[in-house]
Amino acid sequence: MKAYPWRLLKTGFHNGFYNMALDEALLEAVARGNSPPVLRLYGWEPSAVSVGYFQGLEEEVDVGACKRRGVDVVRRISGGGAVFHQAELTYSIIMPVAHPLSGATIDGAYEHLSGGIIQALALLGVSSRFAPVNDILAGDRKISGNAQTRRMGCVLQHGTVLLDLDADLMFELLRVPSEKVKDKLIRDVKERVTGLKALLGRPVPYEAAEQALAEGFRRALALDYTSAEPRPEEEGRAQLLAAEKFAAPAWLYKR
Repeated sequence: MKAYPWRLLKTGFHNGFYNMALDEALLEAVARGNSPPVLRLYGWEPSAVSVGYFQGLEEEVDVGACKRRGVDVVRRISGGGAVFHQAELTYSIIMPVAHPLSGATIDGAYEHLSGGIIQALALLGVSSRFAPVNDILAGDRKISGNAQTRRMGCVLQHGTVLLDLDADLMFELLRVPSEKVKDKLIRDVKERVTGLKALLGRPVPYEAAEQALAEGFRRALALDYTSAEPRPEEEGRAQLLAAEKFAAPAWLYKR
């Protein structure tokens, strides 16, 4: 299998506005031809709720509860549903649409790129499989969800690997159709969603999951990494986008 040159960015923990802004800054850099494709691995500090590009913020999120809990609220440029980012490792893949790994269709790209997550989980001792459209299941329980957008002639796919899950806190922050069904929803999520801690019976450090995900993508997709930091121009652009776009009410309440 041909090895493809990529940048590997392990950017650590940041707030939700910066995390989304750096993804967009890297997307712009790849689109302009100033960067090869990128695999970025990162965490969230503080915890955050992200909503999909097409969602109504107040319909999906209890913004007041998030403020009380010190949880960021941010809108993604990708689609999909509301996600609570807490004990997890997040990845972003950014590459030109013309790249051989991008796939002819979005559904095909989800399945192909998810091979990196499945390989990473195997390295950690967890057997998993792809479940259309964009989930990874360990047994019958979801451990990874993914979202994708295609813009500027590029593919941006990002997703999560759950290290642990606090369903009670998640439903304190997310809106539910009725308080009467909240307990049932929490039970359902606990039955349908899981994390590495529950599967392995021990905590998995962020760094161990980060190493496994980098290696899993390398093996599954034949990536030839150069480890890197965001370039000064990317960092500057990310800081600007974080302040002027992702933290701005006009963007947060766009829908």
